[in-house]
Amino acid sequence: MLNYDRLSRKPLLFRSFTGLELSEFDSICKEVESKYPEYEIKRLSKQKERARSIGAGRHFKLTVRDRFLMLLVYYKLYITHTLSGFLFDLDQSNVHRDIRYMEPIVKSCIPLPQKLYNITRRLRTVQEVEIYFPGFKAFIDSTEQEIQRPKNKRKRKNYYSGKKKKHTVKTQLMVNKEGKILHKSNQHKKGKQHDYSVYKDEHPITPPQVKNYFDLGYYGIENDFPDLKAILPVKKKRNIELTKTEKRYNKKHSRQRVVVEHTICRIKKFGIMGSRYRNRLKRYDVMSDIVSGLVNYRIIHSRRR
Repeated sequence: MLNYDRLSRKPLLFRSFTGLELSEFDSICKEVESKYPEYEIKRLSKQKERARSIGAGRHFKLTVRDRFLMLLVYYKLYITHTLSGFLFDLDQSNVHRDIRYMEPIVKSCIPLPQKLYNITRRLRTVQEVEIYFPGFKAFIDSTEQEIQRPKNKRKRKNYYSGKKKKHTVKTQLMVNKEGKILHKSNQHKKGKQHDYSVYKDEHPITPPQVKNYFDLGYYGIENDFPDLKAILPVKKKRNIELTKTEKRYNKKHSRQRVVVEHTICRIKKFGIMGSRYRNRLKRYDVMSDIVSGLVNYRIIHSRRR
């Protein structure tokens, strides 16, 4: 049976199974355990006209720590609930129930992009802006993830990505120079939709001092958003080669913008975000929020060490 006591004896294996260092797991878990009693009472109180008082009925087989561990193992390895049940000595339905119940409290204990974005919207002084936007720079890009082929013909058409040649969902991210995710689109977009179209539907608002870096997929943004400090590479015109100065500028632009690609790579190291998504799409945003929060936590934690 897999549990915290057994897995924590092997730190390298622990990181491979959960995506977190042992110290990072302990820090988050400590906060989860402190908030859990209040959260559980609130969850059970939602049921109207209870036949029995709160606390009656069956209890969870696993501790809060082991349930949190099970959630991370599922997110990192993206194994089936059947295999998770075998590893943690649970029934398949209990695995699904335990993970669903743990997700809201885990979200409250990690730095979600939405939490950070709400802070950046309230920044007033230049010093405050520089804390969240080092160098006064922000980098914006979208990422796609393959999903199962929809049965509905209209959905198949809407979710089909001509770029990936697969059925996908799309998520837009804004990161700072450190790779910290400051904004994530609230709802996933259909794979058919272009990156720039996604930005038009839901674009993050940055302080006026911040320069926003984009790739050529956002060509034309300077005309549509004249007040935005948008930085794009130079686009090559037909039958006209770029000058050496323009090539150097594009290379410098790519070196700076690569930070958003590194953050996307960190997200995709979690199997639930990096492989074909098998769950219901209505739960996609919850799972992507948690993975983004875990990535943010790792970046913040590494800066403090």
